[in-house]
Amino acid sequence: MKHYCVAVVGAMGAVGHEMLATLEQRQFPISEIRPLDVAENAGETVLFRGKNIVVREAKKGAFSDVDIALFSAGAEASAILAPIAAAEGAVVIDNSSQWRMDPGVPLVVPEVNPDAVDAHHGIIANLPEKQVEELLWTYRDRIMDLSRDPRAKYILIFKNHGKPAGASLEHPHSQLIATPIVPKRVMEEIEGSRDYYHFKERCVFCDIVRQELADQTRLVVENDSFIAIEVFASRFPFETWIMPKKHTCNFHEIERKEVMDLAAILKSVMHKMYVLLEDPPFNYILHTAPVNNECRHFFHWHIEIMPRLTQVAGFEWGTGMYINPTIPEEAAKSLREVEN
Repeated sequence: MKHYCVAVVGAMGAVGHEMLATLEQRQFPISEIRPLDVAENAGETVLFRGKNIVVREAKKGAFSDVDIALFSAGAEASAILAPIAAAEGAVVIDNSSQWRMDPGVPLVVPEVNPDAVDAHHGIIANLPEKQVEELLWTYRDRIMDLSRDPRAKYILIFKNHGKPAGASLEHPHSQLIATPIVPKRVMEEIEGSRDYYHFKERCVFCDIVRQELADQTRLVVENDSFIAIEVFASRFPFETWIMPKKHTCNFHEIERKEVMDLAAILKSVMHKMYVLLEDPPFNYILHTAPVNNECRHFFHWHIEIMPRLTQVAGFEWGTGMYINPTIPEEAAKSLREVEN
């Protein structure tokens, strides 16, 4: 097995320490670890595999013989040092925002599109779980802001990936549309959950969460705050819903711990789909309560993820019914078997 010389730029920071700890925990094959930081931190030491390793200054010449350079020193430092490291022969994996919008630098989310790394020219932009958390906070902030507009009755956030799913831009992005009406699909969910609440005096989504946790056969993954399931009456193969375990109708009321858990389970599900279904085109949709709609007791926000593995054709358009060749229990079992 080949062993690598690995540099960690920003080794004295919290993220740098986490990188070192992860390399040690995962037993990454390392011939030399080279912690780098700003000049004033040169001479300090970091502990790696039971040894105190001296920190060097991150500058030209510091990347000689380095195979992989992990950057966690911020965008400004990355703008200067990443090209230097790449020119000295290292493959740079940058954790800052400096290169994420550069068309010549692949943006790689290991759990989602690991093959994109093949397109690199010395620098790879990374999107760590923390950035997924920031994306979810952005969703929340935009919903809260647009809810103040009296013209907005519903705010829909969605993502299209791949041309069959309607994606028209190559770079990863989500979309937000505020509508002056509540969309038909959302209204059907609300009316159905209202009818169930009047009949059972319980939230139908909460009942689904309880039943799926008890049954386990359609459960893909769970954590403290969320479950991901293959839907019992799914419209599409591997249609997956992510649902909060506690009852809440408004996404924008999400709390910090829940954002962390949502980021983790979303990345986990996307990774499993990427591996099992070989980077499928997909849509994911955030269904939250309408603006100022009184459905707090019976509606439950959730994310619907729909890989585009089959075509919606005449039967589906003509009847509103869907032909799904994949049993949800089998889909869940296959996804569970994919390791994160």
